[in-house]
Amino acid sequence: MPPIAFVTGASRGLGHGFALTLARAGYDLVISSRNAADCAATADAIVALGRRCTAVSLDVRDFDSIQQATAEAEAAFGRIDVLVNNAGCNRRKPALEVTWDDWNTVLETNLRGTFFVSQAVARGMIQRQSGRIINIGSVTCVAGYAGLAPYGASRGGVKQLTMSLASDWGPHGITVNCLAPGWFRTEQNRVMYDDAGWVDYLSERIPLGRPGKPGDLDGALLFLASEASAYVTGQTLLVDGGISVGQVRALPQAPTPPAP
Repeated sequence: MPPIAFVTGASRGLGHGFALTLARAGYDLVISSRNAADCAATADAIVALGRRCTAVSLDVRDFDSIQQATAEAEAAFGRIDVLVNNAGCNRRKPALEVTWDDWNTVLETNLRGTFFVSQAVARGMIQRQSGRIINIGSVTCVAGYAGLAPYGASRGGVKQLTMSLASDWGPHGITVNCLAPGWFRTEQNRVMYDDAGWVDYLSERIPLGRPGKPGDLDGALLFLASEASAYVTGQTLLVDGGISVGQVRALPQAPTPPAP
């Protein structure tokens, strides 16, 4: 019986990639978006890989929607072995321009949604005494960036939530970890990556010299979803090319002092 993974926010971007990576590794998939029809392209690609796939509608800001989507996901294949909490949003603004609605939208989606989807799925995992929960964070879990106050707060909260849930559910055989990408091009930030000057500026701050590209997250995702990570829980795994170390290229070598 193949393992079953549930990927939220899978209609595009990183979620689409996560779902296909798991399908290539032999997982059957439940995928979601606020409108299940938006997942059609992802579902077709999964089926083309020879895997089973069910798409469900899920609004992570709505408690009843979470319960309904989880019930549909479990009914489709009988269980959920791996949950990838990918659904998220961002409103990029200077801090003085952030509105009450901006703050609530980002925190309710990225942080509250992650918790209540995890809670709903964990009930079945606890019954089976087994499961993998992978919360998708960001380099903003550990670093601050101008214009990203609500987003950074939400992702920092996901990092702390991951540790708390790992402690809660570890006794039930469930691991909870956070996969934290660095700077990857997605539809949310496409306008930035269309600016070659900004990409050069960013690349100068990444020790590996480039933003993330498709495939860079595959190994970390599969590790956290598999038995290879059975003794890893409560951790945040940064896949960011090293930008979180704070390096801006190597400094010139200091001159050699004269001999005494």
